[in-house]
Amino acid sequence: MQDFWPDCGFHALTRNAQGWLVPGADHVRALLARPELALVEESCRAEKALHRRLHDEPLRGVSAAELSALRDPDARDNYRVFLDFRDALLAAGTLEAWLLQRFRGGAIGTPPLFIDQVVAAVLRGMLDGSADALEVRAAELLFRPQRITLEGDRVLAGDQATLDLQHQTHGFGDLGRLLASAKTPLKGLDLRVLNDEHAPGFWADAARPGAGQRHLLDLTHQISHDIGHGVKFQLVNARSGLKALAGVLEKWVRHLLGVQLAIQPLQRIADAQWRWHVGLDAVSTALLNDLYEGREVEAERLRRLVSLFQLDFADPAEMRRDVAGKTVYLGLSMNDQRVLRLKPQNLLLNLPLASSS
Repeated sequence: MQDFWPDCGFHALTRNAQGWLVPGADHVRALLARPELALVEESCRAEKALHRRLHDEPLRGVSAAELSALRDPDARDNYRVFLDFRDALLAAGTLEAWLLQRFRGGAIGTPPLFIDQVVAAVLRGMLDGSADALEVRAAELLFRPQRITLEGDRVLAGDQATLDLQHQTHGFGDLGRLLASAKTPLKGLDLRVLNDEHAPGFWADAARPGAGQRHLLDLTHQISHDIGHGVKFQLVNARSGLKALAGVLEKWVRHLLGVQLAIQPLQRIADAQWRWHVGLDAVSTALLNDLYEGREVEAERLRRLVSLFQLDFADPAEMRRDVAGKTVYLGLSMNDQRVLRLKPQNLLLNLPLASSS
């Protein structure tokens, strides 16, 4: 039984009969402990008093006069946003219901850090009991942006925040230059491509509060094997992070929408009956739209495509009638800075469901 992502607040939550996560005083208290609301040396007396009262009674109401008494305008704004978030979360009843409400309403006014926090907690509950390090690492793509490195024929995803921090503090240059050998731990950064050998280290890191993510996820479809004399052949990457990500996306949709899907990585779309697609990020959405419409796409944009996926409904009756039984194609891309920002709401909002037709 592995524990992971202690900062997401999962252990302060309970479940309802549906298995969805119910927030309460303990969870709100954990949110109050976030760095954005932490007291600092410059905190005024009124802010310290409000923080103490909320810690003791996380669900208490806060008057406009109490907020106005805070001397620092940034502190007032932070508390106002936090209280609005808290009240909406409690009114929704579960984290999953809050997410669906926010996604369907555009999440206007909700800071991304709160959305990411809730997504992480929902995923943590969804994957509770998982012993698959690749699955848990792949799930982090739904709430942690990744930097993509192309090393030979391999596509490697590294946690953006961790890599950027290491770059700033250690002065290393291009990540690709540091990944001369994907099998050898790197000096200083100590980056490792996650595999069965490195799984114990992954679990140790994932269980530490505030820990970054030094394990890279291999998003390679196939690996070229050179046996000499100009002869090469392709080996299927049996432990590809793409397969793990596909499994997480299946569970994500099943947990939140109750729809059973089968998703698998795909290298290209060769389907004369292509009828529906979903971009898992803003870059893929625009790219797939252009490809679907038959517009010419520059080679540089195509190179940003990390992977395609084939999605099939277990029950075609759950699809819109005009596309029932058709395959849905998914795209996952990095931007021109080689950053991948997967938007988990895209799969919830843009599937061709019969109930939304």
